[in-house]
Amino acid sequence: MADSPADTNNNFDIVILGGGSGGYACALRAVQLGLSVALVEKGKLGGTCLHTGCIPTKALLHAAEVADASRESTMFGVKSTFDGIDMPQVNKYKDGVVSRLYKGLQGLIKAGGITVVEGEGKVVADKTVEVDGTRYTGKNLVLATGSFARTLPGLEIGGRVITSEEALTMSEVPGDVVIIGGSVIGVEFASVWKSFGAEVTIVEALPTLVPLEDPALAKQLERAFRKRKINFRTGVKFSGVEQKDSGVQVSLENGDTIDTELVLVAVGRGPRSEGLGFDEAGITTERGWVPTDERLHTNVDGVFAVGDLVPGLQLAHRGFAHGIFVAEEIAGLKPQPVVDSGIPRVTYCEPEVASVGLTEPEARDKYGDVDTYEYNLGGNGKSQILQTAGFVKLVREKDGPIVGVHMIGARFGEQVGEASLIVNWEAFPEDVAQFVHAHPTQNESLGEASLALAGKPLHAHA
Repeated sequence: MADSPADTNNNFDIVILGGGSGGYACALRAVQLGLSVALVEKGKLGGTCLHTGCIPTKALLHAAEVADASRESTMFGVKSTFDGIDMPQVNKYKDGVVSRLYKGLQGLIKAGGITVVEGEGKVVADKTVEVDGTRYTGKNLVLATGSFARTLPGLEIGGRVITSEEALTMSEVPGDVVIIGGSVIGVEFASVWKSFGAEVTIVEALPTLVPLEDPALAKQLERAFRKRKINFRTGVKFSGVEQKDSGVQVSLENGDTIDTELVLVAVGRGPRSEGLGFDEAGITTERGWVPTDERLHTNVDGVFAVGDLVPGLQLAHRGFAHGIFVAEEIAGLKPQPVVDSGIPRVTYCEPEVASVGLTEPEARDKYGDVDTYEYNLGGNGKSQILQTAGFVKLVREKDGPIVGVHMIGARFGEQVGEASLIVNWEAFPEDVAQFVHAHPTQNESLGEASLALAGKPLHAHA
């Protein structure tokens, strides 16, 4: 049941319930700090991110990028033909990426001397988890049970109505699909399927796509999706779906109906806490979430929660950061808290949306008067080589540091690292402007935007 021998009494410094991004990061950092760890996982180590989330979806998105490149090659003087999508081969490629990373993670866990307990765990007593009748007790308990694909009343999953998990294992490209939800998961799958040749319609109840992003990014993404002929209906709710032999009919609250082959439910993810003994152990939950203080303590002494289980951004790298933080907190290192607004966010559709810090409306709410600047990628050499449109938007506190960076364009997820440093180190535009950015790179656009906001624009077009 365990890959390495546990303490004879199954007592550990830390028992971690869940082996996803937050759980395994906590385990790896804890053993570095000399703590004994039991890591309980009912599925595969790596959790949603590695097996049914971040990694496989981004593999599909790369395959989609290759498909688009083959279709559009003649504009670059390269003659090629696009003969279609071989989904079994796409899945083989995707699964190969996941498999290699999974083996690497297993190696790290084994080398760390972590006791891995395979099976479904439940909190049954003070900082004690039971798995298949055996109890594991920690001086500290870390809840890292993650999240699941949520649905809504009237959207029962089954048949032609699927979640992202089923979408990752499809053997054929749908002819047409309706996606309920226009946030990260919805727009990423819309992007994939459009590149693969499907007709796509997104239905989003809120007024814009990617509604949590800066309004300028949402507007530019909608413009790009129209150009790609990805259909979307914003500001309208679905009222029901009816499965038929030939497909699915989606009804909207305004009376419209859409007939489609497939419906993807992408309305977010819910906390995985039900039936795990949290309430019985006195751990406070709110609609399934486990609230914590800024140091990730729950209301019960010695019990922590990390990752998607904690209200806030649902991002794998937030889970990693939480896991590391808790291990260091337990070890007495007094680490700096993880603040959601400082965590970079990327939506990997085409074009990519990447941001960190406060949106312009959030910054105005917090600071009152702010300065903003949008640097258009028309002035960026590498973006023109890649034939991508978009911009970099900076938001600064009036006469103060940059508090938000918002970017859209092909491959702009790769630029969010510098954006994260700018916001988290509270850099002024003048600070960023003095650093030399390599030419020609898309990275230059951050430097150019900072130059302009510092009052000395170079390649900025009016």
